[in-house]
Amino acid sequence: MTGPAPHGSRARFLVTGAHGCVGAWTVRQLLSDGAYVVAFDLSPDPHRLRLLVSDEQLAGLASVRGDITDLAAIEATLDEHEITHVIHLAALQVPFCRADPPLGARVNVVGTVNVLEAVARRLERMAPLVYASSVAAYEDLEGLDGVPARADAGTPGTIYGVYKRANEGSAAIYWRERGVRSVGLRPHTVYGPGRDQGLTSAPTSAMLAAAAGRPYRIPYGGSQQLQYAADVARAFIAASCAAADGASVHNLAGHCVHMGALVAAIEAAVPGCEGMITYEETPLPFPEAVDSSTLSELLGALPDTPLESGVAETVARFRELLASGRIALAADAAPAPAPPATEPFSA
Repeated sequence: MTGPAPHGSRARFLVTGAHGCVGAWTVRQLLSDGAYVVAFDLSPDPHRLRLLVSDEQLAGLASVRGDITDLAAIEATLDEHEITHVIHLAALQVPFCRADPPLGARVNVVGTVNVLEAVARRLERMAPLVYASSVAAYEDLEGLDGVPARADAGTPGTIYGVYKRANEGSAAIYWRERGVRSVGLRPHTVYGPGRDQGLTSAPTSAMLAAAAGRPYRIPYGGSQQLQYAADVARAFIAASCAAADGASVHNLAGHCVHMGALVAAIEAAVPGCEGMITYEETPLPFPEAVDSSTLSELLGALPDTPLESGVAETVARFRELLASGRIALAADAAPAPAPPATEPFSA
């Protein structure tokens, strides 16, 4: 089975969760490529997109205010815009799933099944569905330092991770029973402008605080696999354009960095902020780093921004946004305004 030609005349992209961080970056990259792209999100406020694209680009962007739990709305969007490529990023993140598990299940699990079903009904024109899983789909590794993580081992440490594991299983069944090709990507700790929600948004909040000359304490420590948002978006687009068969799931590459090294990179980008960015010692309940070799086999070499460059670019952009008033600094150093927890964000 073959899909539409990447970025060819028939390639028309739908990005769900387009107002989230990875969604906004994915839309930005597609617009930069000159691709036809439709932004689908429940939120009426594209404030993250405004951080990344010009007012002219935003005004010309095809946007649909839609609920991912509404199958009919997804199908209508696919047909109205003759969509051939779906990049599914709409999801509620860890804190919101913890606060309201039934809502989290409707958005993260039922929403993903809706996308799979909508694509299944239009196989003749669809490229592989690409969706966001997460490193949280791995088992809770608390107390197992140094033990390699396996995708099929144990139970995830959060309800969000359980939902992401369920989506991977649903994708496998849709391939087996309906022939829906899919690629699931598992980001780890994504950082960059627009990353203002979720458990692992703290490194970006620290960069924003440093850019504003404010202290910030990151609420966890240990090591993590840091991934620049622009690189993550490129990986999702590349997977959408790949001639992939089956229902595969892959980890995203990144730089395994101890929190102390991240703080050092922030201090290098913001001379004079030494001692202002601190962190707790307790690590996250996820693997520190994961193997991304299967994604390299599928897609080849992908953009991989060095940590120091990514941090410096993020800080520079935050300085521009702060100076222009396009972003504000809340009391806890998180960008404001933040959307309500009932709206889907990118994973």
